[in-house]
Amino acid sequence: MEWTTVETGDGAKLSVRVFKPPASGEESEAAGDLAVVLVHPYTILGGVQGLLRGMAEGVARRGYTAVTFDMRGAGRSTGRASLTGSTEVGDVVAVCRWVAENIKPRGILLVGSSAGAPIAGSAVDKVDEVIGYVSIGYPFGLMASVLFGRHHDSILKSEKPKLFIMGTKDGFTSVKQLQNKLKSAAGRVDTHLIEGAGHFQMEGPAFDAQMVDLIVKFIDSLPK
Repeated sequence: MEWTTVETGDGAKLSVRVFKPPASGEESEAAGDLAVVLVHPYTILGGVQGLLRGMAEGVARRGYTAVTFDMRGAGRSTGRASLTGSTEVGDVVAVCRWVAENIKPRGILLVGSSAGAPIAGSAVDKVDEVIGYVSIGYPFGLMASVLFGRHHDSILKSEKPKLFIMGTKDGFTSVKQLQNKLKSAAGRVDTHLIEGAGHFQMEGPAFDAQMVDLIVKFIDSLPK
């Protein structure tokens, strides 16, 4: 694991961690040329990159470079968090461009958890190297849409492959709301429902291994 700092276009300094695959181990032949950038939950409710460490370590063990970071106002990063995640989109873009320039993977998979999902979704088409997107608990529900509704169109209109993972007991989005939203989505859209899981449960370490399996399976399905 390595630490670095990435500066955004408006001067925020973001704390970034890079999790590299082991020199030998479980990696597949196709691994190593794709990076996974993970975007943490809502900063204002305590979201930080540390919540994604288990997933990042799991992805790295499977042979893919994983990158986490604190969005502005979170953890060790400077700047101030926004209510709607609008300025944080620039944070995701800055980190993805740093990954593209410094790690030089074949492509980048963007993974967003909770409020990190709409923020990441708004960045998908702003970076050419991003080749796919995974959402964990995207808050599509009515109340959450007051804050994050402005992000919906960006991911729904993107032609890039998308996977939406959600618990059937998610308190922010019902299964029906998810299905209705995805009816209008462009490109390839996959869903994976986890029976009985709540929104915040899926952010916990008990689900890390399952999330890693789903992420790697999705990577394996992407065009090489």
